[in-house]
Amino acid sequence: MMLWGCAASSRFTDRSGSRSGSAPGATARTRTPQSGDRVLLSLEGVASYYADDFNGKLTSNGETYDMHALTAAHRTFPFGTRVRVTNLANDKSVVVRINDRGPFKEGRIIDLSLGAAEALGVIATGTTRVRLDVLEWGNGQ
Repeated sequence: MMLWGCAASSRFTDRSGSRSGSAPGATARTRTPQSGDRVLLSLEGVASYYADDFNGKLTSNGETYDMHALTAAHRTFPFGTRVRVTNLANDKSVVVRINDRGPFKEGRIIDLSLGAAEALGVIATGTTRVRLDVLEWGNGQ
């Protein structure tokens, strides 16, 4: 009974109301944490980025979008969630904070800010396959 209370569980629901950590087009993966981090959930899928057209406008959580900040949009992760995004084509990674909703194109699992896309080397291609490692769930604000 004591162990049941320590079990990891998702703190959000998908559109159907079921508890879920995946998005359409995402592949769930388990992996061993590296360098002392604690990975709560891992997913693989396609990432894209957004920049100029949205810079200075409000994000879904009410912040002003700064295309140079290390932020991202996800359909269901709570706002404030910290996610390590790894570009599977070049093994570059960056930690972003979820502050917006999206992506709205089918088959994509995360929309990165320009700053995050630059750090991952995604600018030339526009999209790339990535692994998302949730490091800390946000509080939804």
